[in-house]
Amino acid sequence: MPELPEVETVRRTLKQLVLNKTISHVTVHWGNIIKKPADPERFSQALIGQTVRDIHRRGKFLIFQLDELSLVSHLRMEGRYGLFEQCDQLQPHTHVLFTFTDGTELRYQDVRKFGTMHIFQKGKEEEELPLSQLGVEPFSNEFTIKLMKSVFERTNRSVKAVLLDQKLVVGLGNIYVDEALFRAKLLPTRLASSIQEQELQVLHKAIVETLKEAVELGGSSIKSYVNGQGEMGMFQQQLAVYGRKDEPASRVGQSFQKRLLPVEVRITV
Repeated sequence: MPELPEVETVRRTLKQLVLNKTISHVTVHWGNIIKKPADPERFSQALIGQTVRDIHRRGKFLIFQLDELSLVSHLRMEGRYGLFEQCDQLQPHTHVLFTFTDGTELRYQDVRKFGTMHIFQKGKEEEELPLSQLGVEPFSNEFTIKLMKSVFERTNRSVKAVLLDQKLVVGLGNIYVDEALFRAKLLPTRLASSIQEQELQVLHKAIVETLKEAVELGGSSIKSYVNGQGEMGMFQQQLAVYGRKDEPASRVGQSFQKRLLPVEVRITV
């Protein structure tokens, strides 16, 4: 699943490609992706004539800021966007096409069909689900050690489960939680409530630095991820622990052994 660095990279590349383009037509081939309004025809009609004014990110969500509306999109497991000429051959698993007045098309592809799209009145998108219950952004001033401490000390969950919970801090998934915990020398199964303030300081720094480095390298192309220009990320070459079962650990010189964590630790949004 694309996490903050991947979604941020997609946001930046798409902004270069579609800013100030006006939608002339929308085609939906897989209606289950459209969540609000639930009717794909109403969804399509609402977007006609709208111009892309900006693209924001909130956690793992892309927010296309239009003239009067906001289109909130989640890539889920393997969703991706790409800009094509309208005459280009349709690629497999293309489910939504946004045709612009200049003859180009922003196409959404999704092998797993898990992605979602919601339309809101511009400026109202964070008042309703799926954005309304999201936690703080890790690059914001609101993501503090004090906040982490207040959450950690009153939970009986593992530190990994807490960090994956998007109600605390957004954008973290298995890749970057594992990497940050490794940098902070903390076991993912350790109870969050047992972590001391000095350890929290190290963990906070590890989270921010890991995410910043990943953004600089365009994210991690673990499976099918590419940015809006079809380019792979490079941070997967820097991963110390994620996906390295039975490989030597870069810091301790021992092989990693995979442990199956509880379901609540492995599921993120």
